[in-house]
This record gives sequence, structure tokens and C-alpha cells, in this order.
Amino acid sequence: MPASRRLFARTLALGLFGLGICGFAVLRLPTAEASPAQAFATILAGPQRTDAERARDAYRHPAQTLTFFGIKPNQTVIEIEPGAGWYTEILAPYLHDTGKLYVAPYFSDSAKPESAGNRRYREKLAQDPALYGNVKIGALRAGRFSDVAPAGSVDLVVTFRNVHNWMKDGHIDDNFKAFYAELKPGGVLGIEDHRAKPGTSDQQMIGTGYLTEAYVIQHARAAGFTLAGSSEINSNPRDTKDYPHGVWTLPPTLVDGDQDRAKYLAIGESDRMTLRFVKAATAPGTTK
Repeated sequence: MPASRRLFARTLALGLFGLGICGFAVLRLPTAEASPAQAFATILAGPQRTDAERARDAYRHPAQTLTFFGIKPNQTVIEIEPGAGWYTEILAPYLHDTGKLYVAPYFSDSAKPESAGNRRYREKLAQDPALYGNVKIGALRAGRFSDVAPAGSVDLVVTFRNVHNWMKDGHIDDNFKAFYAELKPGGVLGIEDHRAKPGTSDQQMIGTGYLTEAYVIQHARAAGFTLAGSSEINSNPRDTKDYPHGVWTLPPTLVDGDQDRAKYLAIGESDRMTLRFVKAATAPGTTK
């Protein structure tokens, strides 16, 4: 085991011991010889994730999704709007030894203060420096990055269930242009979001949280991206998309509480598009 891995495991073990978690399994990073499937299996079973978080794997398929996006352990990656850190718990150990992970919470207004949720996310990372000490926290404010990797140096930008918010705020085009500028030529933008039925109006998309694939593809292409692939990894044919409170009716939000709870739990999480876009080798409107 390389020295960096031994130090990581030893530091994490000491941290867990200090918290009184004796006998709890220590996350040991996969070896360099491990296949992507083996590496993700080790990380997904790690102690940094709760049972509730693991239960969502059946709907979110993190290993398959990240593999579809083409992630490699030595890449520079930006995760946009990490929320409570569900994907950060997977990305941070995967990129820990040889890659770089930047996270950029999203702010709809350039002057908007940090939310309580963002503060909790920062505290979460600060409490486990062995696992998250390499993660760099920046920001995406109204289409402008701060404290992330230099423009043109990023291999992969990923975002999960966030594009509908940018549509509502009017920043979808500015954000996509910012992603394009960050990526290397040939770099990848990976998007997962709630999928609306074709023909859904803009107003319905804003109100329900579901977006059509055509809408996302149109705006990504306007920023210069080429659609390189789509996947049904995160599809859910049980999702009828006609609920009184939009996508938030379904788990994990369950905005209606106990009303029809069993019905919505049986449906599961939303039907989602999973799209991979690539930055062109030349700027839009130019030739080689």
C-alpha cells in the first residue's frame, strides 16, 4: 500500500477512535490495481456513508452514473451545488490520492449570503479532514465561479438534480457557459436531472421541477457543448410526473408528509435523465 494510502487509513482510524467508534470499519481506499467496479464497491460500502444514504443507491446508481460520465481517479473534477454532500462522500475518496475535487455551491444572486445548508456542508467536511481535507470549496454565483480550478484545466464537471433550479433563477445559460470555460477541450459535463414528458411547457417545468431532455440539450448546445451520450441508468418508469406538488411529492422530499406516503414510496425517486456533454476542441463559431 503506498504511503499516502497508509497515512489516510491511519488518520481516519484515529479520528474514528477519537469519536468513540470502536470496531467500526475503516474506509481503506482501493489499490491502484483495483478495477473501477472494485473501487466504487469499496467506497460505497465505506463508513463515511449512512445506511439511509446507501438505500438511495437503488435510485441514484452512483457507480454506474460516474462511470458513464467517464470519471478517472487522476482527474480534476468540479461538483456543482453539492447539497448535503451525498455525492461528495463518493467523489472525495475516489479522487483522494491522485485527483483533485472542487465543489461549488450555487448562489442565485452574486450577493446572497451562505445558507444554513451550506454551512452544515462546510462543517461536515471540516469534521473529517482525513477524508475531505483535499476538497477545495469554491462557489458559483449567478454564472460566475470563484475559488475553483483555473479556466480550461478541468476534466469533468458534474451536477445532480440542479438544472431545474437554474432555469427558475434565469441562470441556466450563464452557468453552462461557465462550465464550458472551466473544462479542457474534450472535457465532459455530466448532468442528471428530473425528466419531464416531451412537450412540457416552460411554466410546467418551473412549477414541477421536471425538465425535458430537449430543453437541457438545447441550452447545453447553446453554450458550445456537444451531446456525447445519454443513459437510462436513472430512469424510473413508475414515475407518472403528475403530482400535486411536482417532483417534491416523491422521496426523498415527500413534501406531503404521511398523505399517500406508501404510494409515493412505492413509486420511488423521480425518473431522471443522465446526459454526457463534451466541450468542443475549438470555440463555437471557429474552425481549426
